Amino acid sequence: MKLNLGPGSGAHVVASCAIVLYAQEGGQTVYGTVHPIQRDDDRPSIGAGRPIDRAALLSCLNELAANTAPRAEFLPETVLAVSQSSITWWCRPGLRRVFFDCRELGKRTAIVPHPSLVFHAAPTGFSVFALREDSRPNPDSTLHEPPYFNTWDWGKICIGTAHVPKRIDIASIAGWESGFFESAFTHPNHGGKRINHPKGEFAFWQAMLDGQYADAFPKDLLIPMNKTVGDLIGGKLGA
Repeated sequence: MKLNLGPGSGAHVVASCAIVLYAQEGGQTVYGTVHPIQRDDDRPSIGAGRPIDRAALLSCLNELAANTAPRAEFLPETVLAVSQSSITWWCRPGLRRVFFDCRELGKRTAIVPHPSLVFHAAPTGFSVFALREDSRPNPDSTLHEPPYFNTWDWGKICIGTAHVPKRIDIASIAGWESGFFESAFTHPNHGGKRINHPKGEFAFWQAMLDGQYADAFPKDLLIPMNKTVGDLIGGKLGA
């Protein structure tokens, strides 16, 4: 298997040993054994165990902690936060192609302006949010609803058949963005409003595809979420 051992890194690892802990009925761990992993026809199995003492257990945990700690590396300007399991980054405003495939708008594609965006990739899902400012956000920057189809409340993206990376690290950011922008928008998901257009989301994207907002994305139509970039990084958004 491939394991993410820090931002921008990955390594192939194999199971080498297993630690089995024994607990009393109340849940207190009282004993442990360590077992080698044996392979028969490339199928792993747990071998006979031996008692593990406190010193050996602490040594194992210290080594594990050292090897799984994030590695220091240069962070691109667009990266806002990195943890052991997630990454949050900023996507500059600009022109990008979008694809639509729905009954109301048909099969259409066009290059249209997009607002400044914040993406968040984690094992729990992939999310996107809009910003009104064009510069790199700070923790107090207000998040806005993503003005896109295929998104749920709290910015969650309906991945569907989109091809997104299996890894969550800095090197995979381009792949995550491609998975979002190069997939066809098929329908507005249930939930709150995504864009404050007087005639609704279909009329908004019809106007976008027809070039009505060719000069710049209409940021006055974005809907604030009463949450900040700092809330997102701190895990303080809704479910």
